[in-house]
Amino acid sequence: MNKFILPVVLITLLFSVFSFIYSNSSNSSQLVYIDVNKLMAGYERTAIERAKFEKKAITLQANVDSLIANWQNELKTYEKERATMSKKEITLKQELLSNKQNQMNNYQQAIQKQLQDEDQKMTQTVINDINDFVKSYGKEKGYRVILGATGNGSIMYAENGADLTEEVLEQLNASLHAK
Repeated sequence: MNKFILPVVLITLLFSVFSFIYSNSSNSSQLVYIDVNKLMAGYERTAIERAKFEKKAITLQANVDSLIANWQNELKTYEKERATMSKKEITLKQELLSNKQNQMNNYQQAIQKQLQDEDQKMTQTVINDINDFVKSYGKEKGYRVILGATGNGSIMYAENGADLTEEVLEQLNASLHAK
């Protein structure tokens, strides 16, 4: 029985030492980071979503511009015809123009708010996509922590090998094409 205990203890000890050395040299003990700004700028979905957003923004702004042009034309017509109008017609037309201007201003503000909200939503969608990818990437590669650098002093120095940005960006874009 003692003959078997020594080899088992020896194998267990070797396995423990090997596990300790391996765990200290693997990715799980490295601190790594990703340049978030670079990742956002280089991620192809960012450009795709931005193009969709800008197309919608152009359409909505064209609607606002059309309303403004119509109101300005009505104002010019009123100014031309004002001399031939009665006081009551002038008062009614001024009220009508004022109401239209208020409606137009309210519509313009609503469109601007809608565009802000959609821009935020679009940005958050891309950020969520990146965060989900980085989380699964980190698990797959065995990293315990992946820091996000934003260029505002969150990481002041790191060795070249600690920057995963290009590797993650390449695989993130590849995963987009695989969908």
